[in-house]
Amino acid sequence: METKKRSGRSKRIDAIRGQRRKQKQKQRLATLLTVGGGVLVVVALVVILALASNRKPPSVTTTPNAITPYTRPEANGLAMGNPGATVRIDVWEDFQCPMCLQYSENVERKLIDPYIAKGTVYYVFRQYPFIDKKVGGKESKQAANASMCASEQGRFWDYHDMLFANWSGEGVGSFSDNRLVTFAEMLSLDMQKFNSCFKANRYQDQINKDYQAGNAAGVNGTPSVFVNNKEVTPGYVPTYEQMVQAIEAALAGK
Repeated sequence: METKKRSGRSKRIDAIRGQRRKQKQKQRLATLLTVGGGVLVVVALVVILALASNRKPPSVTTTPNAITPYTRPEANGLAMGNPGATVRIDVWEDFQCPMCLQYSENVERKLIDPYIAKGTVYYVFRQYPFIDKKVGGKESKQAANASMCASEQGRFWDYHDMLFANWSGEGVGSFSDNRLVTFAEMLSLDMQKFNSCFKANRYQDQINKDYQAGNAAGVNGTPSVFVNNKEVTPGYVPTYEQMVQAIEAALAGK
């Protein structure tokens, strides 16, 4: 009996020791997983932050594009052409609007030689900065503000072209205050006058009047193009051919 008791006691001791070893192994494994997981998390965070820091908008990391000034006929403020022309075109635009960029390049310039330069069309740009409400920020309003300050120095159309030449997206920093000032410097504007005008937001009332006039005319997007107060292709950006049709109809008194 004594031998059996001792043998049974030994087995129980061995079993207890075995359980303790298993518990210690589990604890070590859990510790390794916790530490390893923490390291992985830290590494992942470092990688994510590094990638994020390299994902700056192109407009922030690149040098602004320069332009070659393009002379507008009888340019006067935000208008060009003969004020007494038979046909008047009013275009409401937001400088952050990608379709305004397309319209400016593919339609507006094509109208200059056959119509505006010949005195048959008076062309007026109207401010309609509404994209800020969709994407946040103040780039549309500040671009409009800066363009008006350039207009004060007789350079609205050059600044207009500079803005579109440097568009890279909505709300991505294309028209941050610093870049708007840089555009003015690149155009060799009088920077003392420009900065004073820009900081004071001197033409906010005029911008608001354009915006309200657009609302009254039924504008709800940009570009919205009107020929003699009649909107061309409402809800769509007119092509050059559609603009020619509208102008010719207006010249014919239709």
